[in-house]
Amino acid sequence: MANLSDLRNTLGGIRKQIPFAAAQALTSVARQIEQGEKKGLQLQLQNPRPFTVNAVRSTAARKTNLMAKVFVMDTAASYLDPFEFGGLHKLNGKALLNPKNVRLNKFGNLARNKMAQLKSNPNDFIGTAATKDGQKINGVWQRKKYKKVGKRKKRSPNGTRREARKMRPPKLLIRFGNALEVKEHLNYFDRANKMAEALMPSALSQAMAEALRTAKP
Repeated sequence: MANLSDLRNTLGGIRKQIPFAAAQALTSVARQIEQGEKKGLQLQLQNPRPFTVNAVRSTAARKTNLMAKVFVMDTAASYLDPFEFGGLHKLNGKALLNPKNVRLNKFGNLARNKMAQLKSNPNDFIGTAATKDGQKINGVWQRKKYKKVGKRKKRSPNGTRREARKMRPPKLLIRFGNALEVKEHLNYFDRANKMAEALMPSALSQAMAEALRTAKP
């Protein structure tokens, strides 16, 4: 009967360790999926900002709550949705900002305060201007200064004045446009499901073995 009692105690100990082992396995897999999704963003997007990559987070499971989560923070999710489900790029304002002749940050984007900086410059203006070929473009423009000329020429013998200098055409800094269709696809959910299916059996086996090894008799 002593052997039967020992077996009963052993089985009881195993039963108590199952939720703990399951929580450990779920958390381990969630952490790996989190890293996999971050790498996916870096591969699928062109030079994404750290804010976007680090928006992928995960939460741990508990033995009282066997659920681990991998998710994207709300702000990043709002503009990443079209990259997963299709659709148009999300615009921060009323128009797509297409930089033309303006310095970008190291991630290839406009700096956060760039528009405010341009608006405060008296040589810049926002509006519609015509190009040399007559095309009207709406955007942020920079007025060009007159070209420097040499000493003013004297009047001609018949008294006619020198032809006035024409204003140089403005330079297009940022072009305004409509939202464009997203071409890239993140495969976020497909990647997560495949990783979970591949990693979970091994993670659960390892967690269960470790839980039994460290279980109190």
